[in-house]
Amino acid sequence: MTSLFIKNIYTKCKMHGGGEAQVILADDELYALIVIALNDLGWLGENLHTKTIQLPSNNYYAIALEWFETLKIGASITDIMATLDAAKNKGEDFLLYIDNLSALHRRRIKYRRILSMQPMPTMDQIGPRVLLEFGACNSNLLANWMTWRKWIYDIDNRAAQETGYVFEPIIASCLGGESVGARNSPVKRVDKDGNQTTNGRQIDCYVPSSNIAYEVKLRVTIAASGQGRFGEELSFPFECQAAGIKPVLLVLDPTPSNRLDELSRKFIYCGGELYQGEDAWLYMEEKSGEVVSVFIEKYIRPAISEIEEIQLRTLEQITLTWEEQNIMISGAGATYQIKR
Repeated sequence: MTSLFIKNIYTKCKMHGGGEAQVILADDELYALIVIALNDLGWLGENLHTKTIQLPSNNYYAIALEWFETLKIGASITDIMATLDAAKNKGEDFLLYIDNLSALHRRRIKYRRILSMQPMPTMDQIGPRVLLEFGACNSNLLANWMTWRKWIYDIDNRAAQETGYVFEPIIASCLGGESVGARNSPVKRVDKDGNQTTNGRQIDCYVPSSNIAYEVKLRVTIAASGQGRFGEELSFPFECQAAGIKPVLLVLDPTPSNRLDELSRKFIYCGGELYQGEDAWLYMEEKSGEVVSVFIEKYIRPAISEIEEIQLRTLEQITLTWEEQNIMISGAGATYQIKR
């Protein structure tokens, strides 16, 4: 008999959100993700799954979302739950692995929907901005420039939002904890006299079992202080110490900076630790265990590392074309098609 826990995992992996923004994976689609996870872990040959799928690639990122949606293998709820149960018996952390993979997949589906539905800005929305550039060029060119940049601005804001919803919870789960909002945070802000207040402090990842609060950053640059946030960052380890919680700073980018030096000294002074670059990745993999560390190596690290390695000293020429049913982005012998 399938446990209630497996049933809950099935529901959690299958559905996201509500209303018009809701994403529901078909059973075939979810089963394909399970098979991909088994393949990632080298478990496909252990007869844990009930349906055979010929994967188009061993790299999830190389598989088009359309492939998942057109897949017809007749996977039933029973197939999915039986495979989840067998994989859990092989390694309990598999359920966290598939939970994170399905969360990533659903967000990618949702963002593709955002790209396909984000409307072209109207002149009513952007018209007054013309005062800043009117007369600098041909008015028709200016109208197109204003429209494109507003559309790009809008979808980039959505990208930042959706990334935050998926990246931080995945990293937190890999560390064995969860993100905590200010309202329920065990870390309280301190006043100018160093006394704790009733106002909580948001935590990227809190692990109660080890009493550690993690601050996770891609990088630390001088820009943070220029925007008035660096004081907030410096106060975090002190507030953790006041709450009796160990602060740990994880910085994924290995690039040194004066701000990072200052911030790391503060963490260490307050009884915390710093891990940067390769050390940060290794620390996360150690904490995540044998199974979930594979997820970090296959889904988080390669995507971030590859894009970080591209140094754009000058921008290449790209062409953006708005067609009736597509937006085409072309440049350097490559194209990216957004279906509308």
